[in-house]
Formats: sequence, C-alpha cells, structure tokens
Amino acid sequence: MAIVNLTKDSFYPPARSRNLDAAMAAVDGAVADGADIVDLGAVRAGQVGAPVSADEEISRLLPVLTALRDRFPELLVSVDTWRSEVVSALSDLRIDIVNDTWAGADPELVFAAAECSAAIVCSHTGGLPPRTDPVDVTYGPEPDGVVDDVVATLLEGAARAAQAGIPANRVLLDPTLDFGKTTRHSLAVLRATPRIVALGHPVMQAISRKDFVGETLDLPVEDRLFGSLGATAVAAWMGVCLFRSHDVLATRQVLDMVSSIAGHRPPLVAVRGEPVLG
Repeated sequence: MAIVNLTKDSFYPPARSRNLDAAMAAVDGAVADGADIVDLGAVRAGQVGAPVSADEEISRLLPVLTALRDRFPELLVSVDTWRSEVVSALSDLRIDIVNDTWAGADPELVFAAAECSAAIVCSHTGGLPPRTDPVDVTYGPEPDGVVDDVVATLLEGAARAAQAGIPANRVLLDPTLDFGKTTRHSLAVLRATPRIVALGHPVMQAISRKDFVGETLDLPVEDRLFGSLGATAVAAWMGVCLFRSHDVLATRQVLDMVSSIAGHRPPLVAVRGEPVLG
C-alpha cells in the first residue's frame, strides 16, 4: 500500500504532494515500483499543522481520486480518513478501502464504508481523539498490557464492522504503531504480531519511517528506511499481509524475498538451473 499524501505538512517531506500533478506523479511512481494499493490521505495525523475541515479534506481528495480512477481504473484505492462525510462524498468514485486510523472516532464511518461496499481498516489509538500525539501514555500492567488493549480494541472494531454488514475478509486489523503508544509499546505490539494474526482477519502494518523506528535507532525521519525494512521483514514473516509504505520499491523487494523464503513465491529466474523432478 503506497502512501500518497495530499498535504503540505506530512512528517516525511518527500511524501508531500501539494497539487494534482504532484499527486499523480506520486501515484505513477508507486504503481511503477510495484504498489498493489494506493492510500490517499489529506490530513496530517499529528497535532502539527493547521486544522483541516471535512470540506477541505474532500476538496483535496476529490480531484486526485477522479484523475486516479481515469488513469488506473482497476487500481485498488484506499482513503485515509476518520470522517464518514468524506467517505460518503467520494463514494461515487469507488473507494476500495476506508483506512480509519483513529479507531472509530466517528461511529458512522463504518456504516459509510459498508454503504459503498468498501473494506475497512480497524485501528488502535488507546482512546485518543484524531490528531493527538501520545504523551506519557500508559497501559496496565506494563510493559505488555498494551498488547491486551490492542487485541481487545481490534476485536471491538471488527465486531462493529460485522454489525454494519462488512464481510470478515474485508475487515483489516492495524495495530497502529506510534498512535497512542510509546516506542516500547510499539515494539511490544510488533513482537505480539502472531497473536494479532490469530484473530482471523487480514493484518496491516504501517511501519514506514515511524517515530518508533527513529527512537529505537536514534535516527531522523530521512534515515529510517533500513530500520523500517527490518521491522517489515519480521512482521511479514509473522503473518502480516499488507504494508503501508513511503518506500514502495524497497518494501516490495523485501516482501517478495520474505514470501520466497517462506515458500509462497518462486524465484523469477534460475540461472543456476532447477532440479529435474520425477
């Protein structure tokens, strides 16, 4: 899942797309690099940056989604929003996935997703409202109580999606690293990936260049690629099936390699030859 931000204030400067041409260039590049899904977001997740109204969010998304549907009619498109009115306003353009990174802050969002036959991403934010940066967050008992909270919250989100009529295989679970979590919390949740996979829904991770990578390695955002890829490989091996990333080509190669090691994907060439079977 390639990240295409329609903002001027994304935490990762190269991901900023300030106009339609820049956004479509980012989409073109992501598709060429091997993205299966493009995730459009029009509001920065954290507190930094000006408030963005629902009308402004729609005005940023509408022209890009329109152009994207014209250029790539079969491409899967995700919209990163917590607002039901945004999904409803864009529903005629076909949204494949509603990426709710704020854990049902708008209780109507899941019904808006169901109305347009979209899949939904259920997330965990520790109860924080949209655009809140975590400060001194705790879960009891520490250090791993956060995992219990994540599992309970994701199950609640999946249950709400089922009640809204969204099929189980279209309900994705995102443990949502960094959101409502310290770095130690995010690492604990990542270690607990098999427990989240065992809940029975497809699991998504948004690891790319996040603060937990930066704090773990003491690196600024521009230097977090290798750490992000290391965490991605571990999560993929443990069963995560969808990754939201700024760095599509590198992430694609890591995931293909993990898939081949696991025996799910054959090598593309065999210069050394293949054994004759039978």
